[in-house]
Amino acid sequence: MWGGWSSHGHTGASSQWQRNRYAKYGHTGSNRQGLLNILDDEEMGRIYDHKVIVRFLPYIKPYLFVSIISMVFMLLYTGTLVSIPWLVGYTIDHYIIVGIKTGDVSGINIILFIFISIGLLNYIGNYLYLRTISWISQRILYDLRTQMHSHIQHLSVPFFDKNEVGRVMSRIQNDVNQLQEFLPMVVLAVGDVISIGGIIGFMLFMNLKLSLTTFTVIPMLIILMTIWQKYATPAFIRVRQAISVVNGHLQQNISGVRVIQSLNRENINFENFDHVNHIHLKSNLSAIRITSTLMPSVEILTAMALSSVLLIGGKMVLSNPSELGDLIAFSLFVQRFFDPIRNLSMQYTQFQRAMTAGTRIFELLDIEPEVIEHPNAIKLPVPIKGEIRYDSVNFYYNEGTPVLDGINLHIKPGKTVALVGQTGAGKTTMISLLARFYDVVDGRITIDGHDIRKISRASLTQQMSMVQQEPFLFSGTIAENIRYRQIEISHRQIEQAAKSVNAHDFIIKLKNGYDTILQERGGNLSIGQRQLISFARAIVGEPQVIILDEATANIDTNTELMIQDGVDAMLKGRTAIVIAHRLSTIKNADSIIVMNKGRIVDIGTHSELLTRKGPYLKLHTFNSQKI
Repeated sequence: MWGGWSSHGHTGASSQWQRNRYAKYGHTGSNRQGLLNILDDEEMGRIYDHKVIVRFLPYIKPYLFVSIISMVFMLLYTGTLVSIPWLVGYTIDHYIIVGIKTGDVSGINIILFIFISIGLLNYIGNYLYLRTISWISQRILYDLRTQMHSHIQHLSVPFFDKNEVGRVMSRIQNDVNQLQEFLPMVVLAVGDVISIGGIIGFMLFMNLKLSLTTFTVIPMLIILMTIWQKYATPAFIRVRQAISVVNGHLQQNISGVRVIQSLNRENINFENFDHVNHIHLKSNLSAIRITSTLMPSVEILTAMALSSVLLIGGKMVLSNPSELGDLIAFSLFVQRFFDPIRNLSMQYTQFQRAMTAGTRIFELLDIEPEVIEHPNAIKLPVPIKGEIRYDSVNFYYNEGTPVLDGINLHIKPGKTVALVGQTGAGKTTMISLLARFYDVVDGRITIDGHDIRKISRASLTQQMSMVQQEPFLFSGTIAENIRYRQIEISHRQIEQAAKSVNAHDFIIKLKNGYDTILQERGGNLSIGQRQLISFARAIVGEPQVIILDEATANIDTNTELMIQDGVDAMLKGRTAIVIAHRLSTIKNADSIIVMNKGRIVDIGTHSELLTRKGPYLKLHTFNSQKI
């Protein structure tokens, strides 16, 4: 609901402050919302992005010691893995061949013990490495999601106007999961590089000629990987694009199932989904074909290298049988030499995805609220009087298209003021500015003489509540929904709030009363019951200012009459601003504000406005005809 608070003054200074702030991000004028756009979901990042790495390091820092331990275990695992071929060759040359000649094979028992020890160390190193790196990854996942949730809660409403909920959810879920794999990938990549280095070192140490023979296939491997990446990267992007479209269709078809069934569009939607799903199938099959070419190609190069080693090494062994161990060790090293290369090749695209996810995550975290809290914000006294003034207020969502133009309005304490007008007149914008969903472009809004931009968030929310057209209830009990932000409220106060808006009677008739669990958005209650609970939630903290944004628009006339007493009780003794769907509900308002195209065109009571035969009479006549 709240995005934060503003530190600027009012009138011209306010507008200039905002323009300077947008200019800071390279967005001015009609592009003022540009900074809220998020990176395209389908863009594929670079294999290495220094900015992402630098931003990621602080998340690793709290777990640096454990990361070092994990790296040590990884080195232990890699070292034992690389040493085994050399040990096999050494055993053959110095124990088996020598034992055959001398008849003494007692040394093999020692080698057997060494093999068992290396196998045990390999297991311990691999297990502890996987255990510690997984723990670190999960902790980083927890930290990232917690920070992103907190950050999103404090972003201003304009951000959510410009960004789909599904896209924001994708940042928190999919991208964080993708980045979660980054640290294990880095450690694995380091391990693979160390493995390659260790294998090359052993091979050069054992036999230079056989080593050079093995390395002759490396240029062909580089060419192969270059060609493969050229085709693989676009294929993976197409898969990502295709699944994004599939998810979009699924979301619409599930969320809009009532509309779909009411219009009998099931068959058409099935055909559309079948089409996009088929594209996804083709994209995946194409990616699979490209991916499946890599392993056989690398295996061919491995076979070529192994054949060369056996050919040259075989001749060496025929002339010098004591080198049989080197030949067998080299054969094992050739196999292991290509394994980490294969792993690094497959990790290439994963690194790209991780960098892309990191870019999108940190770009989202870098978005600053448009509405920020004043550094020296004051606290309102409790209770306030509730006097509200709009002083020369101007506002636009896009420069050049004014939504409010020179609004001047004085609302006295304890009075009920209704805002009426055609769609687009600026009614909702009036209350959105008062609730500080947005900040005025020019002018100021005050409560008891205090500019709301210089009032602390906590003290303003304590004194103000809003009931919107669509009653939004959260998963949980009825009591939890009424209490919601007022967590210190007692159960007795919850019941008092429910009684005052005529909600208590229907609540206690439910099987579990106030402990009744609500389905998603209160689906197990009627629209009228949900609205009564939202009324109770609005007044449980005893706010002095109430805002009703067409709070009875979705309720039938009979239900509206039933809950009207609850509305009257909620507004009694409080300053209230009401946007009315039915003009009959605001006849008793102390003052009715008639708006048109962002301006106030008339003010008066219901009877006064009808007598003047102005725009209100036309609205009233049209509204009566609709009813």
